[in-house]
Amino acid sequence: MAPTKKATSLLRRRWLFLLPVPLIWCALSHFNLLQFLETRLLDLRFRYRGEIAAPVNVRYVDIDGRAIHLLGERPWDRGDFGVAAKALMEAGGAKAIGFDIVFSNLAASKMVSRDEFKKRNLEFGRVTRVFPTIVLGAQYSNTTTHLTENTLRQFPLLRLGFRDRKKNDVPEQPEFPIAGSALNRATGKMIEWGTMALIDADEGFGGDDVPRWVPLFAHTPNPTFYALALRLALIELGLDESAVRLDARKLDLVRPGGAVAISIPLTAEQLVEVNWFSEWDNFALNPRDSLADVLLNAKDLTSEKPAARAEAKAFFAQFKDAIILVGPTEKLIHDLAPAPFDTGAVPKVGMHGNLLKTILTQKFLTRFPEWVTFAITLGLTLLVSPLAAAGGRGGLRAKLTAALLIVAYVFLAFWLFKHHHLVLPLAAPLAAAFSTSFVAIGWQLIVEEKQKGRITGMFGTYVSPQLVERMVDSGDDPRLGGHEENITAYFSDIQGFSTFSEKLPPEKLVELMNEYLTACTDLVQAEGGTLDKFIGDAVVAMFGAPVALPDHALRACVATQRVHLKLAELREKWRSEGDKWPEIVWRMQSRIGLNSGPCIVGNMGSRDRFNYTMMGDNVNLAARMESGSKSWGVYSMCADATRLACETHGAGRLVFRPLGRIVVKGRSLAVPVHEIVGLKENVSARTHECLGFFAAALEKYYARDWAGAAALFAQSRDLEPNIPGQTPGVVSNPSLVYLEKILPETLEEPPSADWDGRYVMKEK
Repeated sequence: MAPTKKATSLLRRRWLFLLPVPLIWCALSHFNLLQFLETRLLDLRFRYRGEIAAPVNVRYVDIDGRAIHLLGERPWDRGDFGVAAKALMEAGGAKAIGFDIVFSNLAASKMVSRDEFKKRNLEFGRVTRVFPTIVLGAQYSNTTTHLTENTLRQFPLLRLGFRDRKKNDVPEQPEFPIAGSALNRATGKMIEWGTMALIDADEGFGGDDVPRWVPLFAHTPNPTFYALALRLALIELGLDESAVRLDARKLDLVRPGGAVAISIPLTAEQLVEVNWFSEWDNFALNPRDSLADVLLNAKDLTSEKPAARAEAKAFFAQFKDAIILVGPTEKLIHDLAPAPFDTGAVPKVGMHGNLLKTILTQKFLTRFPEWVTFAITLGLTLLVSPLAAAGGRGGLRAKLTAALLIVAYVFLAFWLFKHHHLVLPLAAPLAAAFSTSFVAIGWQLIVEEKQKGRITGMFGTYVSPQLVERMVDSGDDPRLGGHEENITAYFSDIQGFSTFSEKLPPEKLVELMNEYLTACTDLVQAEGGTLDKFIGDAVVAMFGAPVALPDHALRACVATQRVHLKLAELREKWRSEGDKWPEIVWRMQSRIGLNSGPCIVGNMGSRDRFNYTMMGDNVNLAARMESGSKSWGVYSMCADATRLACETHGAGRLVFRPLGRIVVKGRSLAVPVHEIVGLKENVSARTHECLGFFAAALEKYYARDWAGAAALFAQSRDLEPNIPGQTPGVVSNPSLVYLEKILPETLEEPPSADWDGRYVMKEK
């Protein structure tokens, strides 16, 4: 049934109320308050994707515990770094070396004479002048030494408004003569040596400890400093900084002919996101050697022993055409940070290596614009939340669909990352979908409780508590107005009730009726029936509405027999109470009529006062079954449709007796009718014998064998379960009825040639 305008309006208001929930998550995402969670979810995607190789010859030289032991106490002898760099370039044939260290004057110490310090700097400076592809580190940091007070060097991030390069800080740089400039007297031009690059410039971009975004450049009053990985990438491509073309969305590396070699997408005009290729301790993908081994083998290059020289040359051969990153790896130096593939903190020098691989392989992580994140968050929420909060019969299926949508989106995010390096947002969409769903489910529970109370209030006086629970569980609202439903109509009446009214005072009559009607109603409701109304002593009920019952006919038939059994108990009880009740009460009998088929059911009446009831031709026929049962001497009679439906769902549960065919008032077609004899377990062998004789007699009756029929009806008469004078309140039975029919039909008024045995009822 289509939802009403009121229901649609309530639904719209509900979702307007829930809309702020996903909007709050969008706001949290906008202000980077979900970055920590998003980073953890990104780490899971890295691990799902797995480690990947990069066709870039990157090697690491570690300043590890062995190297520190060899270098001695700080400040380290910079001449040793010159020796290592020279050996790597000359003997190793390395393409470039990047130092993740700042060789500034802030590292000076009173323990070492300044003259000796300058001497060792000069030795290192000679190496950097000869080999221009040695890249030295520069950094922005808070630094405190014995020579300076606390010095703040603030990184000029464009997203924070540092756009005037003349006002920006200059990073801490290598001191002269490790790096510097001099006038070439032959050409008159300045010679620069000791190329510098930014190191430790990782930008959390949301408060995360893991270096995810790296600023590729810093505009300062004189040069523009480029990230270490970008400098090394230029060297690998055979380009210099003049090849850099920059705009707000990307940084292009352009070849001399104008072709773009690599286009690097930028976040916040300055940042690039690192794509991690492997865990730090994967030596196959991250080949590493200790600086101690480099220094020792450099010394052996000039050894007098041929074997030592040969071994040293073999050692340096592995660095052929490699890009080498030299950085601290010893934990005591604290230059560590978490990384996606590693469970603990690892050296930050690995970030420079992964960024270099990201640039040269062009496997950049791609993210959608922020508005797409908001659209995904709202879209997923609008898809999942209504399904998660759905109730009724399809509630479980809807919730499973909601769960599948969540799983499908997460799978899509992992698949796109693995195959296309595309980062779909997960934190905001999932958090919004789950939280909105929880709020919606809570709201739905409140609504269902109200609905349960409304249904209980509306139907609690008509149907059993168990049926009310089924109505609530089904999720179907009681439909206002009439609609067609396949049901079984139930009518019962007390035999000779007018006599009861004459013999009992009002208060006694009320007491008797309350006890009787309570028993009848309880039994009808126990079988799933719905009370329609009481009409004096009559009980009108229906089976199969407002909640559909596939076996409504079976339930109705069982209810008739349980009512008769209960009435037998009540008769004994009333008898045992002595003079309280007259004899007529001890002999009370109830007649019940049933019929099954399509009927109109619903809340009908005036706008201000209505009743849940039933109407239609099949309802009228059920009423005729009750009134007509008297003509056949039975106490439970049903139409053939009820018998057929009952035996479909409970074959053998009840015993029926065909009584014949009747034409009720207002109808022209004959309807086969049956007595509901009893529940199978309660029908005696004597009664079964009676039914056998009766069925045979009925066949002879329809065959116009009056004598044969009369003989058999006489035999069944003596076996009838209800015999006048023996069974309380019984005045006739089917065998007696047919014996009375045969006499006039055979002797006084023989039937015409077209007689088919039907009985036409003259009364309602």
